Amino acid sequence: MNKKKLIIVGGGTAGWMAALMLQKAVGDSWSIELIESSKLGIIGVGEGSTPALKSFFDEVGIPEYEWMPACSATYKTGITFDRWSEKPGFESYFHPFYSYFDRDHAKALIHNSIVRRSGKNVHAHPNVFAYNHYLSEKKLCPVTPYHFPFEVQYGYHFDAGLLAQFLKQIALARGVAHRDTLITDVTLNGIGNISSVSDEMGEKFLADWFVDCSGFAALLIGDALKTPFKSYADTLWNDRAVTLAMPPEKEPSCETVSTALKSGWAWRIPLQSRVGYGYVYSSRYTSAEEAEAELREHAGADTSVDARHLSMKIGRRELHWVKNCVAVGLSQGFIEPLEATSLALTQQTISRFINAFKYGNTDQGFRDIFNRSVNKSYDDVRDYISVHFLINGRSDTQYWVDNREKPGPASREISAVFNCWFDSGDLPGLLKHLKIDGAYSNHSWHYILCGMGLFPDETGLELPSQEDIDKVNLENFREFFNRCALNHQPHGEFLNGLSNNKT
Repeated sequence: MNKKKLIIVGGGTAGWMAALMLQKAVGDSWSIELIESSKLGIIGVGEGSTPALKSFFDEVGIPEYEWMPACSATYKTGITFDRWSEKPGFESYFHPFYSYFDRDHAKALIHNSIVRRSGKNVHAHPNVFAYNHYLSEKKLCPVTPYHFPFEVQYGYHFDAGLLAQFLKQIALARGVAHRDTLITDVTLNGIGNISSVSDEMGEKFLADWFVDCSGFAALLIGDALKTPFKSYADTLWNDRAVTLAMPPEKEPSCETVSTALKSGWAWRIPLQSRVGYGYVYSSRYTSAEEAEAELREHAGADTSVDARHLSMKIGRRELHWVKNCVAVGLSQGFIEPLEATSLALTQQTISRFINAFKYGNTDQGFRDIFNRSVNKSYDDVRDYISVHFLINGRSDTQYWVDNREKPGPASREISAVFNCWFDSGDLPGLLKHLKIDGAYSNHSWHYILCGMGLFPDETGLELPSQEDIDKVNLENFREFFNRCALNHQPHGEFLNGLSNNKT
């Protein structure tokens, strides 16, 4: 009996991630082939992740000591947002990956945020409430020993090109078929399904199902199936990026740094082999030449360092699963890399598709449920990222002033969040009621709102009561963090051990 066939059009990290996950889920009963062209490069905008990437490697059974050295990867405990505000005491803040380990610290931050919003002068900057920030300060690896009572959540930094090549090697070894050719044409049958794709030489490839990983080109979901694209340009204005590669740090840090510049923001991502810099900006406010010059000054790079310029299409497809085709990765949508959500959304899309596909739940009703859930994930991430710009505290350039004073339309959910915050309401309860705490938990919302200093001016604050002071003892937190940190190795030392398969 012939196996049914599924073709993935396009490689890169998204394509090979899809291949591995599908192969594990249905590989025994389906034939899976990935078709890509070595003539096409990899976009690779941003090279950081959320903790979701760890769950992917755990799911497909690839240990860190195998993939991290091969991909020049480092650990990531969170993101420092630097210079997003000029408010004294809130010029910089750290957004950690929340762990169960931080449950009491997060409760203390929420308590102090309510007290501070009520007009009393208590400490409500998030950094001292987050263990991952402490690890970042000390450049300690977030991996805990086996005897440690809790796991610390973390993500990774990685070389996108090397990661795609590594996943490809694993997928081929596990039985995924591969062709190196450029797909240029798509054929639909009488009921609108894709029946085949053809390459530049005219060779046809037939399959029962297709996964579109063709990037921004969206060859299947866009060109062939004519699925409309919903732009986010009205709320997220950044549409260009320029990148540089600088020499590696002697002792690599374990955080991404996002620094506000004149017309956007710059990332700093430490890998084992280099430090990557990128400037994500709006072409409405600066030119490519000006952006490159600004990034070079920020990174300390002279003209001998090559710069790479990229365009970004910000938004999502109205539908991600149409007929017998599902779009994954850039073909389905892209939100600027401020919170490193791209791979997490890709992984989530594949998982949702597999959950229906492997049980034969592929009729229109299941496709509708799938498309609504994926759209909500994209829209929720868009809303959270837009808040960074809506509440920025800079006034030095028109870009930042306009983002704050002349923003695009805020969603109903965002308006409700702001009203609740300024009314000292129950924010965790509201987020749960609005069902927007899936993409970002109430802890993440407190990190950003507190970190940006969305409080009454300090000059008008009253002294807190003794009860408020006694409720949260910051010295106890620091002492606790100091004790726990004895269980962590220096980041660079741990990476060296990982490379030698000794960790």
